[in-house]
Amino acid sequence: MLSYTEVDVFARGPLSGNPVAVVHGADGLDDATMQAFARWTNLSETTFLLPPTDPAADYRVRIFTPGRELPFAGHPTLGTAHAWLEAGGAPREAGVVAQECGVGLVTVRREDVLSFAAPGFLRHGEVDDATLDQALASVGVGRDRLVAAAWIDNGPGWLGLQLASADDVLAIVPDSTVMADLHLGVLGPHGDGGPADVEVRAFAGGIGVDEDPVTGSLNAGFAVWLIGTGALPPSYVARQGTAIGRDGRVVVEQVGDDVWIGGATRTVVSGSVAL
Repeated sequence: MLSYTEVDVFARGPLSGNPVAVVHGADGLDDATMQAFARWTNLSETTFLLPPTDPAADYRVRIFTPGRELPFAGHPTLGTAHAWLEAGGAPREAGVVAQECGVGLVTVRREDVLSFAAPGFLRHGEVDDATLDQALASVGVGRDRLVAAAWIDNGPGWLGLQLASADDVLAIVPDSTVMADLHLGVLGPHGDGGPADVEVRAFAGGIGVDEDPVTGSLNAGFAVWLIGTGALPPSYVARQGTAIGRDGRVVVEQVGDDVWIGGATRTVVSGSVAL
């Protein structure tokens, strides 16, 4: 039996964020078992805590969707750090957790909420016309409502679309057949006095998740891209999950050269699993 935790991440209130399943002490599990359990939980991601191989890391994590392993994902990073700390994990450096994952070391800051430093892009820049046409068709958005598009892939493969408004984002009815295996994020601004500064949605084709409730990696990609272009301020709040009955909040803050992505984390389930 292995210790097990489910953590609600980025929730504004009870049971309104994105849950992640965390299996502790998973170094005895093989790849097939990890993938099978992630498919069984049917959550956006399931993570497996392992001893670090990098001497600078506090722990190592492997991150699985129901369909495949990811080198990095945001809400699993915060949820895994929360579960590791709650289980008695002692960081090497006070106030900071060093996570080892497929993209290398990711720093998690411990303040009012946990937040991670956005990792660098694996792919960034212009989107070719054919892919952009496919992306827009898959979410039913015309070019007249598109402000900008870019690859913002920090691990999961995100293509980002900046739309004219939050209403445009919320009006999307995705077509998964057209989307195929694109990992597509959309963002649009709320007006003054809105529930947040921007609205975000995430569609992850081909991995067993139609729409992700609240997505740290996508918000990190949007933040690095759009703060960098001046389209978004250095500090803002994103709302995500509205269209599927969630109420997530992602807090974004640029400090020096780092962009921090943070939000609430709360243990909802703890116990043990037989794998």
